[in-house]
Amino acid sequence: MRSEAKTPNEYFKSLPEERKEAMDELRKTILKNLPKGFEEGMGYGMVGYVVPHSIYPKGYHCDPKQPLPFMGLASQKNFIAFYHMGIYANKDLHDWFVSEFPKHSKYKLDMGKSCIRFKKTDGIPYKLIGELVKKVSVKDWISNYEKAFKK
Repeated sequence: MRSEAKTPNEYFKSLPEERKEAMDELRKTILKNLPKGFEEGMGYGMVGYVVPHSIYPKGYHCDPKQPLPFMGLASQKNFIAFYHMGIYANKDLHDWFVSEFPKHSKYKLDMGKSCIRFKKTDGIPYKLIGELVKKVSVKDWISNYEKAFKK
């Protein structure tokens, strides 16, 4: 479900009632733990957390006009999606997250390459998400990105 919202606040106001509380809590968790330099905005129809052009002028290799994406948060049809490119690009971070998840949620981890899906809002491990968010600095992300994705 791609949103047409122009700002994160507009996006959050448009959420269905049954998702608002969990999405608001995820946003607060992300913003509280977001390392200096990342910025919140909209991208690809969801709330995104990016490295702005002022820090990384090259932008995203797929579309250099776009800032370098790092995380995303979206309310999809059947789940809440939290995208974290660090777990896709860094095997150690991925392995840490996968091993920690069962200690923080009563549900089985539902994860793709960078997408963590939460079908039930009562199983969202906010503390673990906060720890994940603060583990990668802007400098670390740019370095990982250039090693893994830059062609």
